[in-house]
Amino acid sequence: MKRYDYPIVKTLLDTDAYKLHMQQAIFYNYKNVDVVAEFICRGDNFLGCYSHVLLEQISMMRSLSLSHEEYIYMNSFPFFKQEYLHWLKKFRYNISQVKINNYQGQLHIRISGLWKEVILWEVPILALISEVFHSNFSPKISSKNAIEHLDLKLKNFFHYTKYIDLSHLKIVDFGTRRRFSYDVQYSIVKRLKEKFPFLIGSSNYHIARILNLSPVGTQAHEWFQAHQQISSNLKKSQTLALQKWLDQYGSHLSIALTDSITMDAFLRDFNLFFTSSYKGIRHDSGDPVKWGEKALQHYEKLGVDPGTKTLLFSDNLNFKKIISLYKKFSRRINVVFGIGTKLTCDIPYVKPLNIVIKLTECNGKPVAKISDSPGKTFCSDKNFLKILYNVFDIPSRKQI
Repeated sequence: MKRYDYPIVKTLLDTDAYKLHMQQAIFYNYKNVDVVAEFICRGDNFLGCYSHVLLEQISMMRSLSLSHEEYIYMNSFPFFKQEYLHWLKKFRYNISQVKINNYQGQLHIRISGLWKEVILWEVPILALISEVFHSNFSPKISSKNAIEHLDLKLKNFFHYTKYIDLSHLKIVDFGTRRRFSYDVQYSIVKRLKEKFPFLIGSSNYHIARILNLSPVGTQAHEWFQAHQQISSNLKKSQTLALQKWLDQYGSHLSIALTDSITMDAFLRDFNLFFTSSYKGIRHDSGDPVKWGEKALQHYEKLGVDPGTKTLLFSDNLNFKKIISLYKKFSRRINVVFGIGTKLTCDIPYVKPLNIVIKLTECNGKPVAKISDSPGKTFCSDKNFLKILYNVFDIPSRKQI
């Protein structure tokens, strides 16, 4: 097994933008909230053998801190506040929050502590797992292989779209968590910036900074999940999460994630005020065409011009799916496409890992995600999951 005498994650900003955006909102609203997050491998990979290497890498992360140049960069965005950035400059990873072990070949990871601190662990740990696995399983694969394959995909893309008006096409790199490696992600995004005029940004703050791209991201499922136990009224937990986000960011970062408790339940809470206040919504599970049609119907029913709103598609995209969705929706509403694993871990003879880290508890109580894709629904407490189904009037046929 390959061992490393150097850190794979070299900067605090090598993470997804929405983590820092959520962290600031937590810093100002929920400083003392405790959470638990756990690792889930949705595939059949036995990753427990990498536990010692991962522990070594996580131990190296304790020295990471925001550099002066990075601080200046973060301070250039209008939505970050001074108090938070001063705190972030002093932030250090607390490695005692992470427990990792190999249980009969399965990798078990549990992260617990203050939400404002725990939130930054997910992305680098997933990126570490992916890079360690691939460097051992596919040691001869390099960034060169990834670029060669990308160039072929781009050639095919431009061939199939030569008669399509692409003037409104916008694509964002969402590939940090399950990338083949940092070098592959950086090389891919750099190549896209050079050859692909439709790339508008990256979800990775570090890569966005060094390549002079826009960092893109709003909130993740955990923002809505935690509110299930923060709110005094479970039925109003989703509206509380939506309101707190607006209170923090106003018109900035106002794309709402729709599938923490299914799209249908989300739309029932996404009233005229929220629909008007948020610039758009993000798709992350279920049939994207059905989701898009529901979104358009919702805007039209409330008398909101879809042309003023944005649909951000981000579930398991590749260039072929992007072209199809663009043709379907681009003349009816603004569209943006976040492409992740199929961008930064799309290399011949390489199978990406299907791994996530999800919030399982908040303030000592269970939380859940009820996805529009049944396989993505998650809750460690079946009784709480049943309560959530009942409270949000979710048909039993969707239950897992």
